Amino acid sequence: MKSLKTFPKGGVHPGDFKDLTNKEPIRNAAIKDSFIIPMSQHIGAPCECLVNPGDEVKEGMLIGKASGFISANIHSPAPGVVKEITDIFLANGLKTKAVVLEPSGYFDQLGKNIVPADWNSLSAKELQEKIFNSGIVGLGGATFPSNVKYMIPPDAKVEALVINGVECEPYLTADHRLMLEKSAEIFKGLEILQKVLNPEKIFIGIEANKPDAIDIMGNLAQESGGKIEVVPLKLKYPQGDEKQLLKAITGREVPSGKLPINIGAVVSNVGTVFAIYEAVVLNKPLFERVVTVTGRGIKNPSNLKVRVGTKVRDLIEDCGGVTDDTVKLVMGGPMMGFTMCSLDTPVTKGTSGILALTEKEIGKSVQTACIMCGRCVKVCPIGLVPTKLYKNITHRRYQDAMHLNLMDCKECGCCAYVCPANIPLVQGMRLGKKMANKKVKS
Repeated sequence: MKSLKTFPKGGVHPGDFKDLTNKEPIRNAAIKDSFIIPMSQHIGAPCECLVNPGDEVKEGMLIGKASGFISANIHSPAPGVVKEITDIFLANGLKTKAVVLEPSGYFDQLGKNIVPADWNSLSAKELQEKIFNSGIVGLGGATFPSNVKYMIPPDAKVEALVINGVECEPYLTADHRLMLEKSAEIFKGLEILQKVLNPEKIFIGIEANKPDAIDIMGNLAQESGGKIEVVPLKLKYPQGDEKQLLKAITGREVPSGKLPINIGAVVSNVGTVFAIYEAVVLNKPLFERVVTVTGRGIKNPSNLKVRVGTKVRDLIEDCGGVTDDTVKLVMGGPMMGFTMCSLDTPVTKGTSGILALTEKEIGKSVQTACIMCGRCVKVCPIGLVPTKLYKNITHRRYQDAMHLNLMDCKECGCCAYVCPANIPLVQGMRLGKKMANKKVKS
């Protein structure tokens, strides 16, 4: 294997716990008696709800229309009848409108052999429109609308398209299984992106704990004639963050407040590329994704293909339920995910994992005073000083925190992971950003 690349500053290496789910194939989640479909499943403006109680909808039908430049369409995950429009809270605390759907009737795609569309005659602009109409967002966690990301300024050029197959969060293996089982489809998605972005080179970054994925994707890359390269990466969190990934693969650093395109790069997750394949080739909007349901508290950990709007309780039931010693449910990974307070929380486009963690996994922690050890500073991949930021935030000096580059914090959790005082540093950063933004708006 080639020498392993990584980003130079900070980072940690927590136990990965991926052996719980990385050997078994993806299976379909059961379709239960109702879906709760949020109208906000992406960064940006919530969708305009297009349906009313009593309306009949079809599988893949547009039910939420993008309401701003940064927004993404939402489609029905199943045929059925709209029972109500209600307000819900997502795992991240966001309040949003949601469509409650009772499935019934004829599925247009489920279990059907779809004739692939001939997309080669489509222009780059038409492919962009297809990506927008299909509601594609970044599936690595950020959920940024993909059509906006792929709008390259006239004076810019994509020198490097970097595909993120890192999946550095512990426990999660959805992208890993996708690369093993849908590698050909991912490469077809790359052909589509090549036409949209016209990059000089395509890199696929995969961490070294996925040697089977490196082999499979590497073999297909060799057939590309040298334009696509698989880059094995050293195990280090948060390698999957786009700034760290770009530094590791291209050696270039995205300046503070800037975007990857400012250094001639675009980053997309492998799940996003697969969704683009399905949208363009199979005419399938983004209404389902692979979710890792795992943790020592899950009786039968699995990777499930899940339709958005599926309730967490249904996925847990699909995996045999939870053990008696389960003490915490998390949506996402353990480093950047959110603790859930309700089993009726629905899966969204950005849901990569559902974790049921036992007391042994999370441990008991009591917050004590900061001992000024500097560990959080050492592991911060951005080069921030979390102790100073947290002190300013807790003393409501939000603008002082902003001057210390609070907005550069990626909330990766490295600082909290190593803190011997168990200070909730990440929660502090999130609060500081919200309060600072409120001050600016007011």
